[in-house]
Amino acid sequence: MIQIEDLEFRYPSAEFRLAVPELRISRGEKIALIGASGAGKTTLLKLMAGIAVPQSGNVRVDGVPMRALTDRQRRNFRVSRIGFVFQELELLEYLNVLDNIVHTYRINRVLKLNGRVRERAAELAEAAGLMGKLKRMPRELSQGERQRVAVCRALLPEPGLILADEATGSLDPGNKSRILGILFRMTERSGATLAAVTHDHELLPRFDRVIDLSAFRR
Repeated sequence: MIQIEDLEFRYPSAEFRLAVPELRISRGEKIALIGASGAGKTTLLKLMAGIAVPQSGNVRVDGVPMRALTDRQRRNFRVSRIGFVFQELELLEYLNVLDNIVHTYRINRVLKLNGRVRERAAELAEAAGLMGKLKRMPRELSQGERQRVAVCRALLPEPGLILADEATGSLDPGNKSRILGILFRMTERSGATLAAVTHDHELLPRFDRVIDLSAFRR
């Protein structure tokens, strides 16, 4: 699913440098990305998603070389084939739960909002324990519920790759387990790959593999 070779990335006017000689993640794997603050965990997710582009080397997602795509092609690829759960959640406060879940379909032409998509949104919400709260606004939700909305939004297009940036970072132990359980169930059901950044080492045994980004920081 993901093949990285000879990757080098640096931010302009910053000392940060990420160098990944080789990294392969198989289809259906559940990977935890760990490392100290500033090790490049979020940066690596952005490189996998095509949000950031390396100065050299290759990042292939499902056989597609991200550097070979234009900005627009990378955006369309990301929207249709990658689900990203952002650390900041990025829920729109003026939209209710259901509208937040389907919002990506309303702003991207590559996706088409229809009755089946709305049904799937409701199914995801039910699986996440949100079925009775579809009309509520984000401010009426707990942090755990907001997190579940973000997960549902990422899973709605049935992507082959799920990237989660600290999806359980600010939650209590019960909600951490619940969010991770939802991510695992949904990815296993569709055969998707999961790469998740986490600082919570208690969750690591649940993943297939753990990758420490500190080894790649230069």
